[in-house]
Amino acid sequence: MSEDPITCEVRYRIDASALSEFKAYAQTWIRLIERHGGTHHGYFISREPPNGAGVSFRGLGQDGGNDIAIALFTFPDDATYLRYRDAVAIDPDGNEANARYGKNPPFSSYERVFLQPLE
Repeated sequence: MSEDPITCEVRYRIDASALSEFKAYAQTWIRLIERHGGTHHGYFISREPPNGAGVSFRGLGQDGGNDIAIALFTFPDDATYLRYRDAVAIDPDGNEANARYGKNPPFSSYERVFLQPLE
């Protein structure tokens, strides 16, 4: 088990018509992560690029979709992250969030990636 910080990126596919519900979802998980030892860096949603902002490497890069949201959060180490997972499973707010969003989530899919600093 690593004692280095662990950062997680969660990339969601969202529906613009469910944006207010996604914002409520985001606020809930920010509170839960911070309550249980993490630092939440926020949720970010896609926006239009500035006019004239092309990709840097033609043929390799492409603009992403306009239905993307990303969350970033960090825990001090693997053990703290695993304690968070256990604690949120019995936290009344965590149970309420899972019940509320588990049946009808405000996103169609998500992808989770664990990250570490590049040294």
